Amino acid sequence: MIGRMRIATWNILSGRSPGEDRVDEARFAAAVGELDADLLGLQEVDRNQPRSQHADLTAVAAEAMGALDHQFVAALSGTPGATWAAATGEDHPEAAAYGIAFLSRHPVTDWRVVRLPQAPTRVPYRFHGRRLPSWVRDEPRVAVAARVEAPGGPLTVVTTHLSFLPLWNGHQLRLLLRSVADLPDPLVLLGDLNMPPPPAHRISGMRPLAAGNTFPVERPEHQIDHVLVRGSVNATGGSTVPLPVSDHRALVTELEAG
Repeated sequence: MIGRMRIATWNILSGRSPGEDRVDEARFAAAVGELDADLLGLQEVDRNQPRSQHADLTAVAAEAMGALDHQFVAALSGTPGATWAAATGEDHPEAAAYGIAFLSRHPVTDWRVVRLPQAPTRVPYRFHGRRLPSWVRDEPRVAVAARVEAPGGPLTVVTTHLSFLPLWNGHQLRLLLRSVADLPDPLVLLGDLNMPPPPAHRISGMRPLAAGNTFPVERPEHQIDHVLVRGSVNATGGSTVPLPVSDHRALVTELEAG
């Protein structure tokens, strides 16, 4: 038995909204509180960055939602355009960084970090709203798995943010699933997978627990954020939630025992 819990995934755009250079910490905290999630996966999370007033956004979110346990995992260390480099996991805990986070109102008994390689070379990519492609280099990616002591029994939750490059994100998803294959079911995968539902479901072999377009926030045309499950868990409804932060909507569902 898992018990009933509200679970959400949200790409927070470093706590900003489109066109903004800086973070309104109070507005971000209010948005997290509005989600009222028991389990929350966040992507594009800042720690000690100038644009977010050097705040630890994971800690801000944890206080706003009343999280008992939380962990930030850096994908990149340093600041954008200056000392940006792949995080190693050995960085100083207060160093400037950018990555993902998982937060839980229930105890987490074990954590696992999975680092995912970036594409090895620059590749052509056409950004949303642009006619011609640009040559781009991807960023390293990361995932974090948490073993949660849910009200009715343990639950494995994996949070990630995959590459925006088609095919490479599928490669990363396969690597991630192999890395957590030994973790017990039920297992829920949260995150911005940067791919639509058909390939996400086909590559993962997992069931969706929520559906709805999440990007861009004002008039969403694409679902690239997902809540997927392996094992005996069901969901009672799912929705996308527009919030006054980010260019993504949050994807939310209610879990219950299967």
